[in-house]
Amino acid sequence: MLPHLVSFWGQFAYKSWCRQRFCRLYGYKFVKKQVMNKFKSEDLINQLQADVKHIIAAAEHLQTADPVKLNYCPEEGSWSVAQVLEHLNAYNRYYLPAIEKSMIHISKDTSAWFVPGFWGNYFTKMMMPKNVYEIKNKMKAMKSYTPAKGLNVEAVLNEFFQHQNKLLQLLEVARRRNMDSIRIPITISKLIRFKLGDTFRFIIAHEQRHMIQARNAIKAVGVATDKFPVILEAARL
Repeated sequence: MLPHLVSFWGQFAYKSWCRQRFCRLYGYKFVKKQVMNKFKSEDLINQLQADVKHIIAAAEHLQTADPVKLNYCPEEGSWSVAQVLEHLNAYNRYYLPAIEKSMIHISKDTSAWFVPGFWGNYFTKMMMPKNVYEIKNKMKAMKSYTPAKGLNVEAVLNEFFQHQNKLLQLLEVARRRNMDSIRIPITISKLIRFKLGDTFRFIIAHEQRHMIQARNAIKAVGVATDKFPVILEAARL
């Protein structure tokens, strides 16, 4: 077989392996078919920015709690609020610079509509909370994204707010980009790339998921959550 064909099929097989590994890692079956709806680009960005603002409001609410409680794990094997936020910080340290770099080097063409990619849409739906009260479809974090204990709560929160503000800025820049054509490599393999629009959707769904986890963690250590900001409207579930 010709060398370039060997290389092609080798990459194809590796991509398939990475995709299936991602599914196994997060406890989901490998699927072959799904229905994808297109979004009006402007409406999608508006919704995602609103989602990020809800996440910021939730983090501000957590910030008012005793730092000791934010660092306390409710039970063996669970994460503290600080660990949840540090986990999100770790992902944003990768994705936000990757998004910014990709948008700088792509021509400033735009598209009125965004059509999700197969894998980006699948993993976003997989990550999105199924209800506003608890996370039932639990997933195991990769070792490199598993946070340590005994974190500096103030530093973790400050970095988290910086990331959310940066995310809002990048979403604003995306209004003048084609979210269909720009591709972002994911964390487990640079051979797998999500469309820009799917990358934003995935990141924010991931944050919504973990902010519900953070709310439940702080509630478990005796902090009232009756005034905790809404993370995700029930109507969108």
